Amino acid sequence: MTTIGTDRLATHRERLDAAIAAIRGRGYHSAFPESPSPRVYGETAAADGKAAFEAHLSTTYALDTPGSRGTVITEQSPFGITMDVAYPRSVEDGLDELMAAAQQGISDWRKAGIDARTGVTLEILARLHQRVFELANAVQHTSGQAFVMAFQAGGAHALDRALEAVAYAYEEMNRYPAEATWEKPAKGNPIRMEKTFTVTGRGVALVIGCNTFPTWNSWPGLFASLVTGNAVVVKPHPLAVLPLAITVEVCREVLAEAGFDPNLVTLAVERAGDGLAKPLAQRPEVKLIDFTGGTEFGEWLEQNATQATVFTEKAGVNAVIIDSTDAFKALCGNLAFTLSLYSGQMCTTTQNIFVPAGGIETDEGHKSFDEVGTGIAGAMGKLLGDDARAVEILGGIVNQAVISRLELAPEYGEVVLESRAIQHPSFPDAVVRTPLLVAIDAKDDEVYGRECFGPVSFLVRTADTAESIDLFRSTVTEGGAMTAGIYSTDAGVLEQARDAALDAGVALSENLTGQVFVNQSAAFSDFHGTGANPAANATYTDGAYVASRFRVIQSRRHV
Repeated sequence: MTTIGTDRLATHRERLDAAIAAIRGRGYHSAFPESPSPRVYGETAAADGKAAFEAHLSTTYALDTPGSRGTVITEQSPFGITMDVAYPRSVEDGLDELMAAAQQGISDWRKAGIDARTGVTLEILARLHQRVFELANAVQHTSGQAFVMAFQAGGAHALDRALEAVAYAYEEMNRYPAEATWEKPAKGNPIRMEKTFTVTGRGVALVIGCNTFPTWNSWPGLFASLVTGNAVVVKPHPLAVLPLAITVEVCREVLAEAGFDPNLVTLAVERAGDGLAKPLAQRPEVKLIDFTGGTEFGEWLEQNATQATVFTEKAGVNAVIIDSTDAFKALCGNLAFTLSLYSGQMCTTTQNIFVPAGGIETDEGHKSFDEVGTGIAGAMGKLLGDDARAVEILGGIVNQAVISRLELAPEYGEVVLESRAIQHPSFPDAVVRTPLLVAIDAKDDEVYGRECFGPVSFLVRTADTAESIDLFRSTVTEGGAMTAGIYSTDAGVLEQARDAALDAGVALSENLTGQVFVNQSAAFSDFHGTGANPAANATYTDGAYVASRFRVIQSRRHV
């Protein structure tokens, strides 16, 4: 077996060690620069990456997929450009061939050992980083994220999250020795056994990608499964294939260079409506599934893919409680950005803002319920008042379903801030909308108690802060949430909110008024999701996220 993998680990050892130190300390750490500045990446990096992306358009992606039948074109850019990238089409009657090919190289991948697998995986991340501008363009034009966000969330931050998963896996796999001598005292000579402990993957892992964050949500599971010894089949969302096609291409390239079967990582692209995910998920060879998307299919996977360990991130009703503040203007500004970023098309965006009917106390004096809404709406209007600036915050609407929800939402209550269409200065066919803010009453729980994904948020009128906290606890317990926030100058209220967040199993942000927002999470420090409420059954990332992706098999013999 080649030693390229272990050589690669030596090359990337400093990056791995720094990541391990970061997850232990939980302080700030980033392995991949998040600024697309030419001072960081070089004068030609942006232009070269854009050219590489454009070279894919109206072509057939040169990627082998065992069991594919012809090609399929599925993507439409939210910014209106023509993509027309054709991919090998995976179909149900080709899954036997796909699974056989995926399994072919697992034995050699296992025998390579922890260090070799880790080295190869780290090299893949380094190669993806070399193509970060190409990936950013691909993420932008499949998800609708503005370019800088696509570069950060879809590139640098996604790489950090992937590295974080690899670091956790490396720690967990090395928890036990590879060999041990066991000696039990006995009459005469002791009983001695020599034991070998081998980390072995579970089999084939399936990654089911999403439309909005095709890399950020897929890479942690993909690389956690790969480094722990599994083969990985990547099934992208039909509207967001290119970022994961590039990913799979790089994986296969590095695996082949290191002497491993490139079919350890394969891409399974379907035509929208084919429903390939269900037969894939129920294949007996599939032992691990990572899914990001809607609650209905996530629950189907959990209930029906019983042969696999399933990791899901589903829908939720993220909430912020406003009780009082000593920085009202900053509170409004912080929430305005939270609600506007990527047009609210994030699993972490605040949907429900609970405010007492009697208003709140602030550094500007008492503010009525209506004045709180006016303050937030005014901050959003100021933030998004210049169209050229607004489109770089909002990005594009990812699909028609978001528009449909946005158009229906004004019927739910009193419109505090109307949504408006914006003409994108660079992409005239882009679909861009500003967020909608609707005031409703606490009794309207059939509205705010379910997710309304997209640029729609509800200002919920409650009897008082105690009811706000109770509603926060109950809605998250029942519907799930990825994030929560509280604004209060009262230490007792903050403690009550912390207890409610612990009861509901959701991460809490307190009094955010600066350049940190409730819908953002930092790799190596913040856990994304908790696995403790219905929105997700796992967290990115911790030991539990990686440990069930492998088993330790022992052999023993007398000495």
